[in-house]
Amino acid sequence: MNRKLPIMKKKMISPRAFVQAAFAVLYNGYLAGFARVKIFSGATKRFCVPGLNCYSCPGALFACPLGSLQEELASGDVRLPLYTLGFLFVFGAAMGRFICEWLCPFGFIQELLHKIPFPRKLRRLPGDRALVMLKYVLLALLCILLPLTVTNIVGQGSPWFCKVVCPAGTLEAGLPLVLFGEGYADAAGMWFVIKTATLAVIILLSVLTFRPFCRYLCPLGAIYGLFNPISLVRLRLDSGKCTSCGACQRACRLDVAPFKKPDSPECIRCGDCIPACPHGALSGLPSRARERRTARRCRVGSP
Repeated sequence: MNRKLPIMKKKMISPRAFVQAAFAVLYNGYLAGFARVKIFSGATKRFCVPGLNCYSCPGALFACPLGSLQEELASGDVRLPLYTLGFLFVFGAAMGRFICEWLCPFGFIQELLHKIPFPRKLRRLPGDRALVMLKYVLLALLCILLPLTVTNIVGQGSPWFCKVVCPAGTLEAGLPLVLFGEGYADAAGMWFVIKTATLAVIILLSVLTFRPFCRYLCPLGAIYGLFNPISLVRLRLDSGKCTSCGACQRACRLDVAPFKKPDSPECIRCGDCIPACPHGALSGLPSRARERRTARRCRVGSP
């Protein structure tokens, strides 16, 4: 009597995780900076990358668009920050919040944290409807108004979001520089303590719920979300096939309802909803359907 051998699956790195990791390395690929605990100041720092990434990270090769926007507004120069605004417009119109899911290192870090086992995961935080608006408040207040209006005696402001909130900056730059850099610990003050506490809360929440910083606090995500309805990379809904069964919303880890609003500013374009739809009503984004088919073909012992 022949026994069927148990089917074993070949472990695969998902294309999405590979792209996320690749861009994290691209943004912070200056290994000498980590070794010397020294901020890179080469020519590439004049250019932004699409995702959130701290300029002061020892390995950062490029600038952060959100930090650049604040710095330009806080400079005391009356001119508009045309380069940064143009950069955000081009990438926003091209990809929208696709950038948040695929090209942002801090989003990738949150996803890795969410894989940590916990007795009960939360689909959303209490007060979710109000909390999702907080990132727009932070964008208006800390990234635009305060850098423009709260200035020193020479008329220069501060990048307030970077200074008091940004957890990516604390993780990628603040902690490495203060812990291992020479002279940085002496300069760390009240704002660093506040930012470190904020980072600790976001790390805990990332274990409990999916991407809380992206969902509730990220001003860069708020900017890109405004472009979701017009971006070239977008989710498409065939209303003739859709039965409003809600399967797409149940598959969405951010609890977005694509069958109601495929262009929602909260959608980060991960594509998980596409294979979840039993009627094939959703399309237009990379999804895990092909990845799953490839995995099935790679099973050891399958006929």
